[in-house]
Amino acid sequence: MSHKSQNTAIFTAMIITVNNTGQNQEKEKVFGLKSIRNLADASSVTLLMESPRSVSFLQHQIVTFVFLSMKLLEYGAGWNLDILLQRFAKIFIGCLAAVTSGMIYALYLSAYHERKFWFSNRQELEREVTFQGDSAIYYSYYKDMLKAPSFERGVYELTHNNRTVSLKTINAVQQMSLYPELIASVLYQATGSNEIIEPVYFYIGIVFGLQGVYVTALFVTSWLMSGTWLAGMLTVAWFIINRVDTTRIEYSIPLRENWALPYFACQVAALTGYLKSNLNTYGERFCYLLMSASTYTFVMMWEYSHYLLFLQAISLFLLDSFSLEQSDKVHEVYKIYVFSLFLGYLLQFENSALLVSPLLSLVVALMLAKCLQLNVKKGTFVAKIMKVINFYLVCTLTVTLNIIMKMFVPHKENGHMLKFLEVKFGLNMTKNFTMNWLLCQESLQAPSQDFFLRLTQSSLLPFYILVLIICFLSMIQVIFRRINGKSLKETVTLEDGRIGERPEIIYHVIHTILLGSLAMVIEGLKYLWTPYVCMLAAFGVCSPELWMTLFKWLRLRTVHPVLLALVLSMAVPTIIGLSLWKEFFPRLMTELMELQEFYDPDTVELMTWIKRQAPVAAVFAGSPQLMGTIKLCTGWMVTSLPLYNDDDLLKRNENIYQIYSKRSAEDIYKILTSYKANYLIVEDAICNEVGTMRGCRVKDLLDIANGHVVCEEGDKLTYSKHGRFCHEVKINYSPYVNYFTRVYWNRSYFVYKINTVISFQS
Repeated sequence: MSHKSQNTAIFTAMIITVNNTGQNQEKEKVFGLKSIRNLADASSVTLLMESPRSVSFLQHQIVTFVFLSMKLLEYGAGWNLDILLQRFAKIFIGCLAAVTSGMIYALYLSAYHERKFWFSNRQELEREVTFQGDSAIYYSYYKDMLKAPSFERGVYELTHNNRTVSLKTINAVQQMSLYPELIASVLYQATGSNEIIEPVYFYIGIVFGLQGVYVTALFVTSWLMSGTWLAGMLTVAWFIINRVDTTRIEYSIPLRENWALPYFACQVAALTGYLKSNLNTYGERFCYLLMSASTYTFVMMWEYSHYLLFLQAISLFLLDSFSLEQSDKVHEVYKIYVFSLFLGYLLQFENSALLVSPLLSLVVALMLAKCLQLNVKKGTFVAKIMKVINFYLVCTLTVTLNIIMKMFVPHKENGHMLKFLEVKFGLNMTKNFTMNWLLCQESLQAPSQDFFLRLTQSSLLPFYILVLIICFLSMIQVIFRRINGKSLKETVTLEDGRIGERPEIIYHVIHTILLGSLAMVIEGLKYLWTPYVCMLAAFGVCSPELWMTLFKWLRLRTVHPVLLALVLSMAVPTIIGLSLWKEFFPRLMTELMELQEFYDPDTVELMTWIKRQAPVAAVFAGSPQLMGTIKLCTGWMVTSLPLYNDDDLLKRNENIYQIYSKRSAEDIYKILTSYKANYLIVEDAICNEVGTMRGCRVKDLLDIANGHVVCEEGDKLTYSKHGRFCHEVKINYSPYVNYFTRVYWNRSYFVYKINTVISFQS
């Protein structure tokens, strides 16, 4: 072989080896370079002895370098294999723990539900009675879909429904967001489950399964933020222990939020991964696709979903405003919002509420503001001015666009929600029955002290506050660095102690502050906030970066801060977990062992009488909650429903509630006949209600609305020549017997037939 050929071969080998060893530069630190070099020198001598004498000194160095690179590649490959195996084992165990946690929680809910209601030992009617209020309405439409001759026919009957509310044809799918029931009915029939399991078990089984997905998503989110699946285990433990404040699944299974929030939790998990700085291309694509699918599903499942996404968009906007993350990623999320809203608008029968939502206005304003900024050169004085006024610009555009959309897009805005907020925050006073009734609902009041006491007893609240303070202060530090013109590090190491530079952490801090602020005003929103309190607190105590950030501030020198941070990130959650296990695990087992019994014989007797004695075309009037149960258990038409997103239904509810006011028999008769009611049901629990909160009983609110009580003068009764109708009608004297005839009664309910022919008696 010629010298030229030798040189070509040697240089080719060198180039290949350099390319291969470029990926293993970090491995050189692991091995002893001196021994490797000695080995390379010895090998090169051997090669030189075997090669021609004409081999130059340069070729000798090249041979040495090639052999050294081959040895490093050999050692590096083994080192890489060990790393890959460790990562695979970590991911496998974490995924197994996440899925197992979700399955255990779903099985726990199923077992608890069985113990609470003794479900398997009850007849179908007794099972259906356990669905109360709006839950009964949702499940009744699931039953209607199963009874329909075909899916298309069932959907048509729901979208043109005139057999639920008298004198009213409604699109139940759009108005009540019945997409979960449509999907459940299709799955039940398509999978052949009708031959294996009863419809009610299939329905609640899907909801319990989604709750398992909910817990798994929270597990994964905490895991992604902390880097250890130990945080996910602690998140699940806190979630289950505080389930009274994390979910309403125990009280009302078919609620829209129980169907929707698991998808939102998946979206948050995908968003957390998407915002991470060190995410590879494939992981980024997977997170983007999962985020797109879960966002759209969330919008379809819950009519109030766009309000929650609006808060999320505000969090991302603040994250982007301080340049704490690449704007491209944030604006890709905005595109997902727009896509989900417009696709939801089309598939929800042109639901105009999505077009006039504040979310769409905010996203469009953000995109317009970005276009204005793109036309300005970065670093210029104009760019800095635009950065300062960007916040004001976005807020102004959002309000303006929302007003314009409401002017040109026909919509039925929930005006009662705005009025409620005005009264809630003391901006207005009203005697309106509906507004005052909403204000009296426990879920719409400020949280009680018991709520904070429960979170403190489980050690959740103290650790959440600690984690939030550290992350928030670190975030403020990062913001001031950006204002002073200092650039952020591309990769933050543990030794840096700057947890506030991680964009996913900043997003969660802002989001939890927004949700927490609302939860401090309206207790019902705690079910959105508390699950993320569990997740954030668990991430913090399991994160070495958080402890390292704290030690950097304290300037700890006695013990190596990195070592101490690693120790505390394992020791603290372990101690918390053991204490929770010792204190709360026996309680959970006791709950599963106790056989509770939900028994409502009076309601069961009433439903049985209606099905046997009332005409099929009869229309019943009564409290909205009871009307929901009648619709489910009997299928008879009613005058009102326990839904509060429609102004007409709210007005109906207020009019029907007049049976508990001080109105004449003639007035009540005119109200009931205007809705074509045939039967009136008076509930003794409402008529003789002894409320714990002053002025919040139904009859008190009616007296205020009707002017029979002057609140400002010490609740003094004003003149009313009529007694309370629900009391007077029971006495059976004229003129009440002229309009109403009692046909059934038990300890809780009195049923009166509304006379079509009135005979006046003296």
